Amino acid sequence: MTAEYQVHGAVAVITLNNPPVNGMGLVTRTAAVKGIQQALADDAVKAIVITGAGKAFSGGADIKEFNTPKALAEPSLHTLIATAESATKPVVAAIHTVCMGGGLELSLGCHYRVALPGAQIALPEVKLGLLPGAGGTQRLPRVLGLEPALNMIVSGNPVSSEKLPALFDEIFAADADIVRSAVAFAEKIADLRPLPKVRDRKVDYPNHEAFLQFSRNTVKAMAGPFPAPLECVETVAASVTMKFDDGVKFERERFMHLIQTTESKALRHAFFAERVASKVPDVPADTPVRAIKSAAVIGAGMMGGGIAMNFLNAGIPVKLLETRQEALDKGIATIRKNYESSLKKGKLTQEKLDQRMGLLSGTLSYDDIGQADIVVEAVFEELAVKETVFRKLDEVMKPGAILATNTSTLDVDKIAAFTKRPQDVIGTHFFSPANVMKLLEIVRGKETGKDVLATALALSKKLKKTGVVSGVCDGFIGNRMIEQYSRQAGFLLEEGALPEQVDKAAEKFGFAMGPFRMGDLAGNDIGWAIRKRRYVEKPEISYSKTADLLCEMGRYGQKTGGGWYDYQAGDRKAYPNEAVNAMIVRHSADLGIARRKISDEEIVERLVYALVNEGALILEEGIALRASDIDMVYLTGYGFPLHRGGPMFYADTVGLPNVLAAMNKYAKGHQGQAWRPAPLLLKLAEEGKLFNS
Repeated sequence: MTAEYQVHGAVAVITLNNPPVNGMGLVTRTAAVKGIQQALADDAVKAIVITGAGKAFSGGADIKEFNTPKALAEPSLHTLIATAESATKPVVAAIHTVCMGGGLELSLGCHYRVALPGAQIALPEVKLGLLPGAGGTQRLPRVLGLEPALNMIVSGNPVSSEKLPALFDEIFAADADIVRSAVAFAEKIADLRPLPKVRDRKVDYPNHEAFLQFSRNTVKAMAGPFPAPLECVETVAASVTMKFDDGVKFERERFMHLIQTTESKALRHAFFAERVASKVPDVPADTPVRAIKSAAVIGAGMMGGGIAMNFLNAGIPVKLLETRQEALDKGIATIRKNYESSLKKGKLTQEKLDQRMGLLSGTLSYDDIGQADIVVEAVFEELAVKETVFRKLDEVMKPGAILATNTSTLDVDKIAAFTKRPQDVIGTHFFSPANVMKLLEIVRGKETGKDVLATALALSKKLKKTGVVSGVCDGFIGNRMIEQYSRQAGFLLEEGALPEQVDKAAEKFGFAMGPFRMGDLAGNDIGWAIRKRRYVEKPEISYSKTADLLCEMGRYGQKTGGGWYDYQAGDRKAYPNEAVNAMIVRHSADLGIARRKISDEEIVERLVYALVNEGALILEEGIALRASDIDMVYLTGYGFPLHRGGPMFYADTVGLPNVLAAMNKYAKGHQGQAWRPAPLLLKLAEEGKLFNS
């Protein structure tokens, strides 16, 4: 039973009860319709109240039913709303805590709405590439007015109930009992007739044509590749220009159009991928987690400082350890400077700044960090350095403390073996800048305890990160794949492209940053160090030497004022450098390669399909649990375009046989050995299947 029916005097109360947010699933809709019909059939009942159990009125559609026949089965949400709206007794929506999407649309179909202050009200469908599909674009403007309704629908952002007085017939006191208060309200209006219907109202807005055109222009400029925001404007416009029933029909047509767009499919894929990423098949949801009430961070550089800020932002005290006082002072000063920058931008209050800095302390001694519940090392990316740190941590850390390494490529199992407690060791690979980037790659060693993994996943949520689990391999999910992407970028330079063309093609495709601008930001010396290791460990893998030659010129990127591009003080804009471009052309000649014109299409295909092929290997080896986890890594850590859904989802939309055909074509060219197809890619393409099925 997902809607409970009770009678309080002359008022029937229907309580939606489908945890966690009373999603409008088929069973819930059916029970709610039956509840209304039961109340209408009972002569003793004079009015009906609809509310929600627990911590929501309703969060809208039941996400468990997305993309299933149940989502559209009868009684549909339209039918439920029509049942409430056409009821011959007053129906009151009693709103508290959360009222979003289909939940808000249901309330707009009721005759009256009452609420507690602080309830979060939203039509967030645009965030999934959709628009409200059950009358929201037609009813909300009739209640709020054209401009505020349009702002809510186009942004999808929640607004507190007390800021929307026009939406409610009464807003109760904060400490009121929502059911008791709503029943009292229902008794008061039980005999009033005619019953008010939102659909009967008119949207009055002087000179609405000019306002709507201004809105179209503004939204078009901001929506980027996503069609939904502009469609929202057009459907809201219908509330002014069409009769109600025609407007609802138009809304439905545009909703059905959007649900088929690649952009909406990509957004919905990302939405579900983020939720499923925290689920590990052999780690049940009820696995006990360790309490994390204090943290220590080893290394006060840019990465260590950023990691420390994550804990401070979550209210967790941090001890920051360095080997030299000068480095420690600099690290703490940088953290303060970052917070002061947020203060100036109005993103942080002085009180919050003081509170966070008050949770931070520095030390030069390992003895001072022994009682921390978790310690994260963020020292130089070299195994010998990590060994020294972990042997020391094994000595000083209390039993049960989690020992985490922020390594981006090194073997977590080898690092764990430096301790007598490998079950307590885990990889927590933060992405730079660590206080900004959403991704946290959680690397599970072969002996990592299930409780430690469950704790790391829970901690990622507390730190407002998207935690994705990876197995142990060189580079884990993200950096192992980016290496193939970077290899192709290097080969493109040898064959005829220049950094600016490659970056522009990648950015036009939708990447936040092309490979060469990304290298300049991260530091080209980091990649150089990794390649030097690769030359020894994996001599069979070929790389373009252009990046090595760049580093030999002392051009490490933004931190040295120049890398693939030049940079000016206080300006992050990349300016092409003639000497670098001449070096690239000269290197092609030294290799005996006749440079050719390379299309943007080829650049994008080679960069992206290199990611896809390596992703398929990672999936096959079990390094990633699922294709959607790989997509989450790239959407939240590497600037892959959201409207394309991640590399594996993008390959699915292109068609795996088409990906394979392109790879076979490039295998005939320069460095063609890099295009050996992953067996899983071959298998899925032959069987007509997808990575994300």
